[in-house]
Amino acid sequence: MAATLHYFEAISGRRIKKQVEDRPAWKGSEVDFGLKDRVALITGGARGIGLAEAEALAAEGVTILIADLDFDAALVAAAKITDEQGVVAHAYRCDVIDPVAVDGLFAWARKTAGRLDILVNNAGIAGKWVGAKIEDMSFENWDFMLRTHLHSTFLCSQRAISLMREGGFGRIINTSSMNVVGGGRAGNANYTAAKAGVHGFTRVLAKEVGGDGITCNSLAPGYVETELIAYFTDEARQIITSQNPLGRFCQPAEVAAAVVFLCSDQASFINGAMINLDGGRREFFWG
Repeated sequence: MAATLHYFEAISGRRIKKQVEDRPAWKGSEVDFGLKDRVALITGGARGIGLAEAEALAAEGVTILIADLDFDAALVAAAKITDEQGVVAHAYRCDVIDPVAVDGLFAWARKTAGRLDILVNNAGIAGKWVGAKIEDMSFENWDFMLRTHLHSTFLCSQRAISLMREGGFGRIINTSSMNVVGGGRAGNANYTAAKAGVHGFTRVLAKEVGGDGITCNSLAPGYVETELIAYFTDEARQIITSQNPLGRFCQPAEVAAAVVFLCSDQASFINGAMINLDGGRREFFWG
């Protein structure tokens, strides 16, 4: 029996070693995600989570296209990535809820990079647009939130498909929210509805384009330490972190790491999924 086990272990070891050697994505003890020389477009990429996503992809050798309403900030971000990461990064001003502007964005992407492999739909808002209960919510707030999160995801994804299909490869990453997983909370109906729509859209798109070598997944972050939550009081921050199993906020780099993985060769069979980045929290208690 011992000899049989020893033989099995030896054979298994050789098989595992051969599998590793046969996979070009592995280099010794380091993982090559297969992203070098890919081209990625990140909406809302000038700061916060979007900038972290752009920087993380750039670190893997990806050419970066940043789209943002704040063109000056996008230029600064692109210059920073080019200087620090040694890859080419470009900036473009775009209002991603405007269909004509989005057409211009993708025409620019084609002209600038000649291809598109990755789309990260990150652009979004919160702040003054949330906080009202449904009976008190203006249609303006409801409509603007859905256009900013859901309509922009539709517009950019729709335009990206043909470019990705030409190259036979595509990764679309959409930004949902833990509001969807946790069922939302009072005063957040417009935001939660928009983010739920993003994931529903993701599920359908994943089925429609999977056969073209394009995968589509969504991320559901919890509270991420960016300027969007900088206005939270110390009391609010303490309540939120005390309710999280990890006892802290998510960091932008942690969201970015999930993006890199979902874009990689290793994640090629993950399609239509929602990846939770909420520290294990599944419900809302804080009002």
